Amino acid sequence: MKIVLLQIGKTSAKYIEEGINEFSARIRKYSGFEIVTLPDIRNARNIPTPVQMLREGEKIINFLKNDDYLVILDERGKEFSTFEFSSWLERTMAIQKKRIVFVIGGAWGIAEEVLNKADLRLSLSRLTFSHQMVRLLFLEQLYRAFTVIRGEPYHHQ
Repeated sequence: MKIVLLQIGKTSAKYIEEGINEFSARIRKYSGFEIVTLPDIRNARNIPTPVQMLREGEKIINFLKNDDYLVILDERGKEFSTFEFSSWLERTMAIQKKRIVFVIGGAWGIAEEVLNKADLRLSLSRLTFSHQMVRLLFLEQLYRAFTVIRGEPYHHQ
């Protein structure tokens, strides 16, 4: 099964981009993996936030396929421990879907229409992080989950 990280807008901070590149390369050793970046909404300062969210939501929905397992990263979603997440990932990769698509929305969050399509809403923490920082944090956790599944020594407990 392929894993896709779908995100809105480019990563602007060089240190975050470097970390993303590092963990992406590590993840590819375990699974087919790609990051897809949908462009930001142009002239966003002149567009009300709900309209921006709606337009971003349309882009996300247009990217998705019927046989995707959709996971939205959402601060109000389900929280897992590292072992719970790795167990969930292992089970989910065994189902009859072609891709697990993890979605990180833009600065204002994700449109309700996309949230309603989600198979899972996943929270990394009850704390709030920037949408760009979440990219790096999520990839580190995804890599960590694969090392737990394989019994490798990256995760200490």
